[in-house]
Amino acid sequence: MPHLKTINLFFLIVGILITSGCRDLPSPRPKGYFRIDLPEKNYITFNKNFSESIEFPLSFEYPSYGNISLENDEYPDPGWFNIEFRPYRAKIYLTYKEVENNLEGLLEQTYRMNVKNHIPKADAITEQMIADTERKVYGILYDLKGNTATAVQFFVTDSISHFLRGSLYFFTEPNPDSLAPVTEFFRQDIVRIIETLKWKKE
Repeated sequence: MPHLKTINLFFLIVGILITSGCRDLPSPRPKGYFRIDLPEKNYITFNKNFSESIEFPLSFEYPSYGNISLENDEYPDPGWFNIEFRPYRAKIYLTYKEVENNLEGLLEQTYRMNVKNHIPKADAITEQMIADTERKVYGILYDLKGNTATAVQFFVTDSISHFLRGSLYFFTEPNPDSLAPVTEFFRQDIVRIIETLKWKKE
């Protein structure tokens, strides 16, 4: 009978192993991100001068949940101004320049600053052409994919007198997955700026 006991013990061990093997093994939970509550879309018109010496000959609609400001301490050039979204640690940097037979130089500078410098970290860069003959607004909207410091860039010009460029930045570590919904939200605001932009007649 000792042989029978050995057989029974064998099947008992096998049964325990099979039973334990059917249990669900713990696995790490998929990576998630905090929910970000975004405000309702609402726009107001930018059409003002910051001072007698700083005048922007243009108007456009921008989101009411953003604050427009100059940053002369950081950017002494009077053509630099921003739309800041403090709760989201985001900012749209805007630069206005008068075109004085230097359009080619402005285009080269914009490409170097806003696109070329981000190429090494970008997975892809797409371009959307802008051409509104009625408003005389021509340019390119850039979408940069990957771990870049900026995800959306643009420039527009009438090709004669006015030039405006902009870029969206987040003051946080780049993470395209977690920032995707917020990036798209503010991208829509940039598109609104472009679509409502009007140059003031001199």
